[in-house]
Amino acid sequence: MDQRTSEQVRALYTPEQRRRRDATKWTLVQGILAPVQFFVFIVSVILIARYLTTGNGLWAADVSVVIKTFTLYTIMITGAIWEKVVFGQYLFAKSFFWEDVFSMAVLSLHTAYLVVSFSGLMSGNALMFLALAAYVTYIINAGQFIWKLRMARLEAPETFSNAGVPG
Repeated sequence: MDQRTSEQVRALYTPEQRRRRDATKWTLVQGILAPVQFFVFIVSVILIARYLTTGNGLWAADVSVVIKTFTLYTIMITGAIWEKVVFGQYLFAKSFFWEDVFSMAVLSLHTAYLVVSFSGLMSGNALMFLALAAYVTYIINAGQFIWKLRMARLEAPETFSNAGVPG
């Protein structure tokens, strides 16, 4: 006997939300910004690893984390606009509630990095380990969103091919 709850069976999108998702330019914006942010993240991880292993390149690593943080802010702001268009609220829509909750932790750690970096409260290894903590939360959160994308594709694959997203 199937004992799944109605929450587990509930679709990510209503037909109207799916229509708005496919029609808004913000879906494309998110689709462009996500890989850009991931590329910035990869470059930053390499620069952080270089600093932690050689002691060289603290400035470059620090700048890369600042750039990564501003790309995060950009994708979070545009993502909130996307959520407003699709679900009628800027954050914490039922379909993405836990992803948005965890996004707040990601934003908090990245913002803490900016505060301590610009204020000089931390430097060197401590600063880079804070960046890595922020990056661990980012990877978890990215995984949440990738999982939701996968669920949406399984839920209605024909809508993705109509929206130009490979299925």
